[in-house]
Amino acid sequence: MSEVVRCSRCLMDAEVPQIIFDSKGVCNYCKVHDQMEAEYPTGERGKAILEAKIKEIKEAGRGKAFDIIIGVSGGCDSTYMCKMAKEYGLRVLAAHFDNTWNSAIATQNIYTTLKKLDIELFTIVVNNEEYDEMLRAFLLSGTPDIDCPTDIGLAATMYMAAEKYGVKYQWDGHSFRTEGSAPLGFVYMDQMYIKSVMEQHSRSRRARFESYPTLWLSQQMKWWLFTRIQKVRPLYWVDYHKEKVKKELAETLGWKWYGGHHLENRYTAFLHSYYYPRRYGRDIRVVADSARVRSGQLSREEGLATIAEPFQPDPQTVQMIQKRLGFSDKELEDLIAAPHKTFRDYRTYKKTFEKMRPFFFVLQKFDLISRSFYVKYTSKTEI
Repeated sequence: MSEVVRCSRCLMDAEVPQIIFDSKGVCNYCKVHDQMEAEYPTGERGKAILEAKIKEIKEAGRGKAFDIIIGVSGGCDSTYMCKMAKEYGLRVLAAHFDNTWNSAIATQNIYTTLKKLDIELFTIVVNNEEYDEMLRAFLLSGTPDIDCPTDIGLAATMYMAAEKYGVKYQWDGHSFRTEGSAPLGFVYMDQMYIKSVMEQHSRSRRARFESYPTLWLSQQMKWWLFTRIQKVRPLYWVDYHKEKVKKELAETLGWKWYGGHHLENRYTAFLHSYYYPRRYGRDIRVVADSARVRSGQLSREEGLATIAEPFQPDPQTVQMIQKRLGFSDKELEDLIAAPHKTFRDYRTYKKTFEKMRPFFFVLQKFDLISRSFYVKYTSKTEI
């Protein structure tokens, strides 16, 4: 229905990649949400499922120092998972990929939370010059995936921590009810993609990974098939209301809000508040806010009012980006106006993932990869 501009139920509009509207104007992302609601119940049923999984985790952790790995950023979701895990009696190892762009509030949240909960921290700190060259190359790449190195670095850090301590389970803080899932076309990431972008756009025309934790397909295959580290998303079975959780964390742990979803990192804040809106006319908040509308945590009218207000970037953050990455005002303006490219303009693992679709189907059935990875990365849908 080409006349439909925005979903009649959530906030997604016709500009969202792969969106389809039914005869009532409801989008396919709402239907995926409903399928997941049926598959991942909350309440007493959800509690029973989660407690059974926790029992498995404790059994697997016998004789080891830790039961689970939780990636921490200082954000609401990961902080709450640490608190919840401790309440269930799990021995937690927190893992953090420090890309040197953390906000002061996020850093304070991490250390305050872990100290109060008595949780040990495994950290990989990337060399800032090496990492900034990756970010600079991605800005020059013309794609929307300028924060790809952060996501890959965190995933690799968690696997490395799990392998070092023999931990078989990772807790992932994603909640489809409060975050949704960014469509392919809004974001793509893999290690080969990073290498290809670096070889074309870094100043040395080479990919430098000396301090950066890599996630090559060969490494992933080892962790999937031999180490068999399972990913669990506990918030799928929990009545997780983000606004209530933020108040709870502030009262019990002294946790502080940093102003918006994913804004605990200054570079990610630049992506959401400056780069996306100015380069693509996109408000990335539509993904998470649509999820909250579907789950009844936000009214559609409130969501529409939120995205109607332009995202205001922090001028100091933009200036920091320019200074650290070496772009003048004119050069940054040129980047914003440059021709649009996507991951398909670079070498990636995407075609390989598509060919391996049956294999990945099995992996997601055994919780070795997430459902969202399987759906997005192995489908042949064009963007």
